[in-house]
Amino acid sequence: MVIVTKRRGGQRILRGIKHEYTEEEVMLSKEENDLLTRVGPGTIMGDMMREYWMPSMMTDELPAPDCQPVRLRLLGENLIAFRDTNGKVGVIGDSCPHRGASMFFGRNEECGLRCVYHGWKFDTNGDCVDMPSEPPEGRFIEKVTATAYKTQERGGLIWVYMGTRAEPPSLPSLVANMQSEGEYTVSGYYSECNWMQSLEGDYDTIHVSFLHAGARKPEEIPDPDISFERYALKTRWARHHVADTGFGCTSGNNRPAEDDTTYWRIAHFLFPFYAMVPASFREKGFIAVVPMDDENTMRWHVSCRNPALPRPPGFGGPPIVNGLPTSFHLDASRNGTGWFERFPIAGVRSNDYLIDRDAQRAFVGGLGYSGMPGRGQDNGMTESMGVIYKRDQEHLGVTDAGIIRMRRILARASRALREDGTTPPGVDNPELYKVRSVSTLVPNGVNGIEATQDLQWAELAEEEQPAG
Repeated sequence: MVIVTKRRGGQRILRGIKHEYTEEEVMLSKEENDLLTRVGPGTIMGDMMREYWMPSMMTDELPAPDCQPVRLRLLGENLIAFRDTNGKVGVIGDSCPHRGASMFFGRNEECGLRCVYHGWKFDTNGDCVDMPSEPPEGRFIEKVTATAYKTQERGGLIWVYMGTRAEPPSLPSLVANMQSEGEYTVSGYYSECNWMQSLEGDYDTIHVSFLHAGARKPEEIPDPDISFERYALKTRWARHHVADTGFGCTSGNNRPAEDDTTYWRIAHFLFPFYAMVPASFREKGFIAVVPMDDENTMRWHVSCRNPALPRPPGFGGPPIVNGLPTSFHLDASRNGTGWFERFPIAGVRSNDYLIDRDAQRAFVGGLGYSGMPGRGQDNGMTESMGVIYKRDQEHLGVTDAGIIRMRRILARASRALREDGTTPPGVDNPELYKVRSVSTLVPNGVNGIEATQDLQWAELAEEEQPAG
């Protein structure tokens, strides 16, 4: 059912597939907002996040055995990542279990990270393997361990599991993260705001026609067979459908195309923090919006390109300003050593995201609508809301239906884990993450979410298709 608005007793109603909300129901209270945004140890959302493997670093942040350790902040915890002599990645607590000195200053040597304060050394499992400051006849070494989390490496990313399972679940079967080296691209950037508003910006595909493409004209895209974005520029508004799925929810917005067709953009939210959004050149990929803590976020963009489709003109590396890219980082070469100095971009709050008012007034080119280059456009919007947006101030429209649903199922799943121990969606079903976003035309009057199942699951053989 197409989402529409109507009135019931003076109250505006947002109606969608199987769901109907009043304005009061979609405006979150402070308590509900806190549930969604707080991710530290012991929080409802933080506990749910810990049930999943999390992409946390690029592989090249730890380029070689016994290289220097890296500060890693994840779900409100200060951690130290290192690669040991055998090449295995360890992630342990920052504070040495002895007297709390930072392990960042430790010596990475002989299959362990050694605190330089008293020489205590810990391996990738967190076991103390050397305690040279204590008498040799003592057995204190057997009683001391450091906080340590399990890790895996795949597709250019280092994954961390912070949950309680002795045997972690499988990594999610994200197609772009399961490619051979050279067939995928991993990039990232830091955002100084809460993870939830950053993720909402990705799942909100209607903003693309304004923030990123507000100054573009439909005739700039000559062949709609290569890129259907022409229709998004011709008709800036869209109608929305939302459907629940085993991995989260799917949002489909649609606009008029030709006389007998409708243009559909099919986007997905996947638990706990993934978005899959259709790109104009139809790359397969995903975005992971990983909370560092309540007020800071690391964003990972992973894709594998269809070689049969050329990239759009001008697609290349981002401009460099003051030594930093305006958009994605493709490597760790510009990282600092601080907790929030990994993958910074040039446009930040302190420089107004490099906004160019002349370009904004000229209303031409990639900067012509916002005046901000690269990912400063997204960060400028999500960070300007405040580090944690107060959602009781919102006035949501029908094009926010996907965001409304995403919030509801996140809150429901996290409460179910806390109250009943119910395993959150997707944890034990890694194959569900093989889905992909879609940008295509369908006949008028046809539900695009239902009609494009073959495209959404194009990577799977028929016998591998998830039931339902």
